[in-house]
Amino acid sequence: MTGHFTRPTTDFWQEILPADHPAGNAAPPFRYGYPARLPDGRILVQPLRQLPDGDRAVASLIANHASFAVNDALSDIMAGLAEGADVVVGMPTLGLVYAPEMARRLGHANYVPLGYSRKFWYEDALSEPVRSLTTPGAGKRVYVDPNALPRLEGKRVVLVDDAISTGGTMVSVLTLLARLGCVPERIVVAMRQGTAWRETLAAVDPAMPGRVRSAFASPLFTRVENGWMPVPGSLDHSPM
Repeated sequence: MTGHFTRPTTDFWQEILPADHPAGNAAPPFRYGYPARLPDGRILVQPLRQLPDGDRAVASLIANHASFAVNDALSDIMAGLAEGADVVVGMPTLGLVYAPEMARRLGHANYVPLGYSRKFWYEDALSEPVRSLTTPGAGKRVYVDPNALPRLEGKRVVLVDDAISTGGTMVSVLTLLARLGCVPERIVVAMRQGTAWRETLAAVDPAMPGRVRSAFASPLFTRVENGWMPVPGSLDHSPM
């Protein structure tokens, strides 16, 4: 055991449990994991990660550590939430796990990946600075390949990421796309984490929070004597 009712994440994200699995009966305070419900009732147990302040924790999803079976199940759900899209745009880094799988399921020939790495043919004008909960420092930028611009023009775009928490990275991408005359019809993520992202997106466009859909939602947690208690009001109950 490490930390306060947390443990290594080696065995997490490896399977989707059936709806009637005993893990779904866990009640707060939670220890080690949080049973997130998918739209069909199945369960994905997420590890609880203690934040640096020691008094808070989050339920975590790391897409490139998940089994193929888990990511396939999440991609199936997410593709269903993106029906009608002409183009799937994947956000770096872990949104690029789900975006190509969603595009394939929607019958698309390809998708548009955004990136943090500046290729020599990229243009600084086609980038935007990024700051987020996991990337607080300055200097990082998100880029769109100039060659992808014709694939975005006049299209119904769905923006894809692994998770949305504070909304900081999402705002950077929305700002970049807006400068290209592109407003996503929907934002699809695997996980909605907390609710802070709602206010962040609403500051850009009051309609934008209502365009967010996800495979599941998880709250934030505060430390108590016997484990981790969900922070009241931090579980987003809007439609998946």
